[in-house]
Amino acid sequence: MSKQFASAGDLEEKTISFVEIGPGCYAFTAQGDPNTGVIIGDESVMVIDTQATPAMAEQVIERIRTITDKPIKHVVLSHYHAVRVLGASAYGASEIISSDLTYRMIVERGQQDWDSEYGRFPRLFQGADGIPGLTWPTITFGSSMTVWLGSREVRIMHLGRGHTMGDIVVWVPDAKVMFSGDLVEYHSACYCGDAHFGDWPKTLDRLAAFGAQAIVPGRGDALTSPAMVADGIALTRDFLSTLYGSVSASVDEGRSLKEAFDAARAAMDPKFGDFAIHDHCLPFNVARAYDEAKGIDHPQIWTAERDRMMWDALQGGADDTAIEEDAAAQE
Repeated sequence: MSKQFASAGDLEEKTISFVEIGPGCYAFTAQGDPNTGVIIGDESVMVIDTQATPAMAEQVIERIRTITDKPIKHVVLSHYHAVRVLGASAYGASEIISSDLTYRMIVERGQQDWDSEYGRFPRLFQGADGIPGLTWPTITFGSSMTVWLGSREVRIMHLGRGHTMGDIVVWVPDAKVMFSGDLVEYHSACYCGDAHFGDWPKTLDRLAAFGAQAIVPGRGDALTSPAMVADGIALTRDFLSTLYGSVSASVDEGRSLKEAFDAARAAMDPKFGDFAIHDHCLPFNVARAYDEAKGIDHPQIWTAERDRMMWDALQGGADDTAIEEDAAAQE
């Protein structure tokens, strides 16, 4: 019996938490759903990642308004996936910031990503008819930039490829708080469909070197102590090494993608089977790891149609014909 597609069956509302993890730095979390970060400056507010729709973003805005009436002037996109960016219009920010590489991803695959994630995560797209269109940055940068929220310095940096090619982190030096986006997860599966496995661990090394006292990860509880920060980074690293180690070994042994998937499940389930969205992510994660292990550096574009094909072939137990056709298209 095949599993229900991705997170289509996950319709249970999650419990929201909104906690201060450093002076004027807040984490909006919801039991493994995408997190949002908030930084309060002298005269304005910065939001990191926006939720999937303006209606969902209103839940964040409601929490912000319990602590400050300062205007939200900056929205930062840690990377570009629809569940994190399509709510941006709700904040009325004067600036939307991303890396140059993220901007390139929007041009290349922004609409396909929207269609893909809408099908995978229906619960996260409440009020989808209120989305005005793709979220386009107003400011982009190459390696780093600094935003001053009055006297408060906020550094925004591209530390390397990882979850996507365009990931950035947001660092608040006076609080030693970092907002990592999906470069770090906590008791949640890493989604690796657009990942760069060879680079991600090195990017984690650079992130860890900041010595953060607290981190808002992409999913999962806020990491509110140095011990939790270390644990979150270690769990993320272990997830990636276990996944890619298994899949690359399968490629070296000449196994098919379906065989690689079965081997990866055997390696991953005992360690990560209870992580949020583990089953959802595994087919897309293995497909991307398999491609990278075969030398395909630039991730294939996930479309709603390709999502379903890969899910049915790997999770659903269909035959390998569609997989073989997908692989042939890349040669």
